[in-house]
Amino acid sequence: MDEKETLRVGAAVRRRRRALALTLSAVAERSGLSVPFLSQVENERARPSMRSLQRVAAALDTTTVELLDAADSARTVGVVRATEDAGLPGARPLVRGEHQMHAEEFTGDHDSGRELVLRNDAMLYVADGSAQVEAEGRAYRLERGDTLYLSGGVRHRWRAGDPGTRVLVIAVTEHLDPAG
Repeated sequence: MDEKETLRVGAAVRRRRRALALTLSAVAERSGLSVPFLSQVENERARPSMRSLQRVAAALDTTTVELLDAADSARTVGVVRATEDAGLPGARPLVRGEHQMHAEEFTGDHDSGRELVLRNDAMLYVADGSAQVEAEGRAYRLERGDTLYLSGGVRHRWRAGDPGTRVLVIAVTEHLDPAG
């Protein structure tokens, strides 16, 4: 494994906790960390600091080295086939699972209707057709191949210009506060 590779310690923490038949509450009490924070760690929604990981390891009668050795690699390869059913008409996820990136493809008539404000950066790419975007009071017409970048906090709305439109929306997902 590459030294710079991020490890997912949450699964290792969960496996160890369950092997000891401990509840999250018991680990929280032993470690002095909150139940919500420990849950976020186990679900890979928060990365513990080295100090927090030491406290968790001690509560689980193990060491940080053993938890890190048992951690899963953060390297992931995922394929979403174009033929897979998205479940929602006109929208389909391009990335499965919980990751730092969120990507969706919108096809056909689409109108977000309401104004959106994303916490983090996003990009719209028009693969086919055209789209009209309103962002911070300005109107933009995007044609096939155009992109529009939005920094976090920008108020916007968009709609497809014609029935043959395909728009890819790629955004940085919400980051949870890692503080317990």
